[in-house]
Amino acid sequence: MKDVTLGLVGVGRIGVMHANNIASLNGVLNPEGINVRLRLTDVAQDHARTVAAGLGAEFLPSVEALLASGVDGLVIATGTGTHPELIKAGVDAGIPVFCEKPVAMDVADALPVLEYIRDRQGVVQIGHQRRFDAGYLEARRAYQAGELGWIHSLRAVTCDMAPPPVEFLAGSGGLFRDCSVHDFDILRWLTGREIVEVYAKGSNNGDPAIGVVGDVDTALALVTLDDGTVATVSASRYNGAGHDVRLEIQGSRRSLMVGLDDKIAMASAESGIGFPAGKPHRTFAERFDAAYRDEMAAFVELILGRRDNPCTPEDAVAASRVADAAQESLATGVPVRVAVSVAG
Repeated sequence: MKDVTLGLVGVGRIGVMHANNIASLNGVLNPEGINVRLRLTDVAQDHARTVAAGLGAEFLPSVEALLASGVDGLVIATGTGTHPELIKAGVDAGIPVFCEKPVAMDVADALPVLEYIRDRQGVVQIGHQRRFDAGYLEARRAYQAGELGWIHSLRAVTCDMAPPPVEFLAGSGGLFRDCSVHDFDILRWLTGREIVEVYAKGSNNGDPAIGVVGDVDTALALVTLDDGTVATVSASRYNGAGHDVRLEIQGSRRSLMVGLDDKIAMASAESGIGFPAGKPHRTFAERFDAAYRDEMAAFVELILGRRDNPCTPEDAVAASRVADAAQESLATGVPVRVAVSVAG
């Protein structure tokens, strides 16, 4: 049986989710003879020890100790500000790295990291989990197969049921960087096109503290692709109906909507309509539970050399470049052109 040992840095909310998903991989990958082991660390050592004990994982006191223990891959689930140095540490250790998005707080900080990875021929997968969601995968397949015809409109929606703590928002980089960057990534990934211009507007009618830390709670971006196709990307922190993530693709032959199921956070105003029948998702972790698990399985396959990188750092920085432009447009009130190259 082949052993793959993953080292996880960071056991906050998303880190604990990744830890649980890693622990569940044996049930998924055992038919292929793969045994996945987990070692983890966090500056909050007592909490990390508790998480490790609950999963039968091994706790190590530092990143240095984790890397020195001989892990086969590094999973980074810490705050954005720590991503660049941890990515470099994993690359220097000569192992594949999985890092939650984004590569760095903004594109200016990310570009030196891209150069560092390239110079050392590092392997780094960035966590844009929507690429593993069944609905997005089917929409991409249908478009690439020509079933939709040519696309005339795209509408992407990402709405949280309730905002995260203001302390988190103060360091998140803004709603477009923290939230809509997933939609920008998916628009590029699905269409194979670059976003070349963004015009953004926002409002803040919820907690005034969100405005005090420089963010908005609701925003809309009109984006233009390099073939002239237009799309809208909207986001909100206050969607009381539930966690709402959708993508509407309207083509010359056919239209599809990702997220249109019995858990959609929406109700019909028409009489006699019983759809949807289920309870809406409350969090992004619920909405993308299967996608997150498949994403981590893909990282193990990447380590084993069985697949190509499903989301390169260049892909992630391209999406971040759009998010930066959206934040700039939000601040200035004018459309912002997006440089296509991620090379500098």
